[in-house]
Amino acid sequence: MSFKASLLHFIVMSALALAAMPAAAQDKAIQLVGFGDSLMAGYQLAPSESYTAQLEAALKADGQNVVVTNAGVSGDTTAGGLSRIDWSVPDGTDGVILELGANDALRGISPEQSEKNLDAILARLKERKIPVFLIGILAPPNMGGDYAEKFNPIYKRLAEKYAVPLYPFFLDGVATISTLQLSDGMHPNAKGVAVMVEKTTEPVKSFLGAIKDKGK
Repeated sequence: MSFKASLLHFIVMSALALAAMPAAAQDKAIQLVGFGDSLMAGYQLAPSESYTAQLEAALKADGQNVVVTNAGVSGDTTAGGLSRIDWSVPDGTDGVILELGANDALRGISPEQSEKNLDAILARLKERKIPVFLIGILAPPNMGGDYAEKFNPIYKRLAEKYAVPLYPFFLDGVATISTLQLSDGMHPNAKGVAVMVEKTTEPVKSFLGAIKDKGK
């Protein structure tokens, strides 16, 4: 084989080897599940406008190889989430974005019970060795100061107990801004979801980084 032919052979084989490496190591998408209520599900929005869909698009635009599955159920409480956590988060899930509690607060459910349910969800995911990114909710003002004092600290306390990352308030930058909400004044519209995604993308990227480091 001539020198030129040998060089060409080397280049081709090297290119093939480089092409094969990402397929084996890097091309396996990280599987995230967005587990929550209507805020996660995308109440009255097109599927492409939901939080999980817009987050996946933002992460992919940043070069992240990730799939974000929507396991949000409108109207779900922490009790409802606990009852479905096993079958809503399938085996092979690499991480869960957990957002529940808004409906508990709207219904005036005991903060102690909400915390107990969220604790059980986190314990179950820890048992399954699935990392969690916890998203907090604040009690609505009409529930009163006493309720808020008991409800609002739940998420920080649980994040510390389970050593999971916490985004304190899912509707930060959206709550009370009518142009970012549906006519009900509670749920985000597509633009509102975009704000939520913009604010949470960097924390979620850090979460993905931790998942990747854990898998090494």
